[in-house]
Amino acid sequence: MAVQINPSILSADFARLAQEAEAVQGADWLHVDVMDNHFVPNLTLGVPVVESLGKATDTPLDCHLMIEDPDRWAPQYVEAGAGSVTFHVEAAAAPVRLAREIRAKGARASMALKPATPVEPYEDLLPELDMLLVMTVEPGFGGQAFLDIMLPKIRRTRELIARHGLEIWLQVDGGVSAETIERCAEAGADVFVAGSAVYSAQDPAKAVRELRALAEASAAREGR
Repeated sequence: MAVQINPSILSADFARLAQEAEAVQGADWLHVDVMDNHFVPNLTLGVPVVESLGKATDTPLDCHLMIEDPDRWAPQYVEAGAGSVTFHVEAAAAPVRLAREIRAKGARASMALKPATPVEPYEDLLPELDMLLVMTVEPGFGGQAFLDIMLPKIRRTRELIARHGLEIWLQVDGGVSAETIERCAEAGADVFVAGSAVYSAQDPAKAVRELRALAEASAAREGR
């Protein structure tokens, strides 16, 4: 299991996004939280900012769309330069068609599940996806406390992926820190979104390295 650390720019200084992207050298992706103040009660950024950020950094962009009507908007984020686009299944009208369109445009297709959304009803969709995102907080705001009750869901999701023999990444987002990342890795996650834990650190790049080491050690103990 290859551990990946994706710093979330939701916790970065929006007035210095290019510099904040450079501050996390060694990260696998930059996680970009797109919120529309409808699907979630917060408003962040959109396609023009993603396009500009993509030109300012060599780190690929992982766009998490917490928005209504992702069927309409998600393809535009691929065109803006995102290498991975995540839509929420709760908001998608046609998730299979959307995942295929994202892939056809050249990005990785990912589906997110809010904490109360079970993964089992979507088992048949797994072959259409490159990544599953299990939210470990309610989407909408950074800096929330990790929900330990999501750990069994992470395990069940990993078991479903393994049962089908698929190479799907399993991402967790929400409250990921040095105190929680080992439990997430033990449960089967391999892609970790960390906002406050990275951008509140004195040395964000060092925080990325430390989180990676913790997750890799935990995964190794589990034999992954």
